[in-house]
Amino acid sequence: MSTLHKIALTFIKSIGPVNAKNLLAYCGSAENVFSATKAQLLQIPGIGQKTVEAILNTNALKRAEEELLFVEKHGIEVLFFSDENYPKRLKNCIDSPVLLYFKGKADLNHTRILSIVGTRNATEYGKNLCKQLCEVLAPYNVLIISGLAYGIDVTAHKECIANDITNIGVLGHGLDRLYPQLHKSVSQKMVLNGGLLTEYPTQTNPDRQNFPQRNRIIAGIADATIVVEASIKGGALITAEIANSYNKDVYAFPGRTTDVFSEGCNFLIKTNRAGLINNAKDLIYYLGWDDEVKQQKISAQTTLKLNLTANEQKVVDTLQNGQLAIDELAIALNIQQSKLAIVILTLEMQGIIVSLPGKVYKLA
Repeated sequence: MSTLHKIALTFIKSIGPVNAKNLLAYCGSAENVFSATKAQLLQIPGIGQKTVEAILNTNALKRAEEELLFVEKHGIEVLFFSDENYPKRLKNCIDSPVLLYFKGKADLNHTRILSIVGTRNATEYGKNLCKQLCEVLAPYNVLIISGLAYGIDVTAHKECIANDITNIGVLGHGLDRLYPQLHKSVSQKMVLNGGLLTEYPTQTNPDRQNFPQRNRIIAGIADATIVVEASIKGGALITAEIANSYNKDVYAFPGRTTDVFSEGCNFLIKTNRAGLINNAKDLIYYLGWDDEVKQQKISAQTTLKLNLTANEQKVVDTLQNGQLAIDELAIALNIQQSKLAIVILTLEMQGIIVSLPGKVYKLA
């Protein structure tokens, strides 16, 4: 299919993602949509008289020519939903965009993708959570998605840049502009190893209704969505709801019951819409990302920073060889189980070891 006709399909008035895919299913290609007769188009379920008139009108093709010139001039990648490099996770969502515009170098089908969302009115608590989250995620070869908005979004992008994590901003407008303009320098750094992604063509203003719409991309493109800090109303909760509707994992950091910008997170957790995480290690555990090589490296770094007692150090050294049950540890270290239980509890609280079913322990 020609890129021109793919783009033109998105400029047909009254055609959304679902109807666009319906047209393609019946016609076979974007070119065939525009070469079909009125009678043929009217036979397609869900396609009425007004839609047929819009398809037969040449305005969509003319506008697509302008768009094609822009994307070619600025090195923008056009991703059609039938293309191999279209985000596969997003493709499985019923209302996924039929076409995306991408400026950047990231792999949109990266092995591990997480979305980080939150309030535009981020507190120091939320910003610190973003910082800690990105620092711990850095060794895990993860791609981070967010919305480049004020608050948690831009904080997540900045922390990704600081920790050399590939990250992508999903925009609510075309790639001929940037909103908010204040984040231009951040966006320029993102394009170098991550990118900017949008379903909107040029000449699209950052209108209010575009942002809830773009949130389905943030939710659909990732393995899981993390809500860092959010009020009871706002885009972050919309993204979480969309992620739930896609059967995606959602996790949230809890906050004090008196904090306005933790109400949303607490609500998600209370209503079982999100799993509770206290730190990044909780998230890694839930996602099953704790492979041995990276975990041992992280554990070794953590151990060096802590002043462990002799018995605590013995437990850590012993678990370097793999997980053990408490009775096996007691025998290996020649320590009574009652004393060993206290040592293990201390190490667990410090996040150095984790417990598994059956009183089995391993390094975190």
